[in-house]
Amino acid sequence: MFEKFYQLFSNDIGIDLGTANTLVYVRDHGIVINEPSVVAVNQKTGTVVAIGTQAKQMLGRTPGHIVAIRPLVDGVISNFEVTEEMLTYLINKSNRVSKKSVRPRVVVGVPSGITSVEMRAVYDAAKNAGAREVHIIEEPMAAAIGIKLPVKEPVGNMIIDIGGGTTDIAVISLGGIVRSKNLRIAGDKLNFDIINYIRDEFHVLIGERTAEGVKIAIGSAMKGEAPLEAVVRGRDLMTGLPREVVVTDSDIREAIAASVAGLVDAVKEVIETTPPEVLSDVMSRGIVLVGGGALLRNLDQLLAQTLQVPVYVANDPLTAVARGAGIVLENMDEFRDILIENENDIPPR
Repeated sequence: MFEKFYQLFSNDIGIDLGTANTLVYVRDHGIVINEPSVVAVNQKTGTVVAIGTQAKQMLGRTPGHIVAIRPLVDGVISNFEVTEEMLTYLINKSNRVSKKSVRPRVVVGVPSGITSVEMRAVYDAAKNAGAREVHIIEEPMAAAIGIKLPVKEPVGNMIIDIGGGTTDIAVISLGGIVRSKNLRIAGDKLNFDIINYIRDEFHVLIGERTAEGVKIAIGSAMKGEAPLEAVVRGRDLMTGLPREVVVTDSDIREAIAASVAGLVDAVKEVIETTPPEVLSDVMSRGIVLVGGGALLRNLDQLLAQTLQVPVYVANDPLTAVARGAGIVLENMDEFRDILIENENDIPPR
């Protein structure tokens, strides 16, 4: 009886709690929120000024007493209270979309290989933010479900989820992760590589948002058919005055080359430890890229050329984890065995 009541009056919410962006899937409504994981806090009063898109617009532009915080670092919670505020905002906004008032059941995606303490922090933050039930799923598994890979069948699937803070590399079969690796080479690392390169080569200091814009506009893992260039504006380190320089796709490739090589090496490590039968499936079925980093030009070609395995970019790679969390919500009995079930399964912080 209670289950029918909850289905009528409460939300089922899937959350992709990312370092760069947080996406929220609401049952029967699809993805209703896609906002940056940024919270602006007034340090004088301790109150939250803005969350999401509004807060990201404040990055690098706030007065001294207002700080724009990214509460998740490398895919895990670094500021518990601010994360809780952000989740409360997202859950309340989801309730307004669905017009349901009872506390929701929530499925949250987390990076593979996070510690039990980090997992507990996610559970507690979601619970304190107003969730009735909290279920946790590893992001590469959620992404594989979201792009409709046959994760429950006895066949090997390989997925690489390149997010903002971390990259998850996972081989999946029979509803479980056979081999995986989580590394801190992802979108944020590439941004900092670009900042450092432009500082060292052009003696111009730029911000993180500018670096990300350049990466999206002209970044690539391999040389493309046509050269690309972009104008970058920042502060001249010699004079202290504003200055603009023109950077090319070749500059950006050089800036991120070491990080991209590290990513390729990590994929090789996972492949080298994968059981032969599962690897045979991967060789015939290919590797799928998801996450924002999957959109880096020619990254799929570089991986395919280096690994001698077909590599594909998923359709709509940015929303794969959120869509997977939604599919799990709608088929909870089928996917229950891949979730961390309840509070008792997670050690205390």
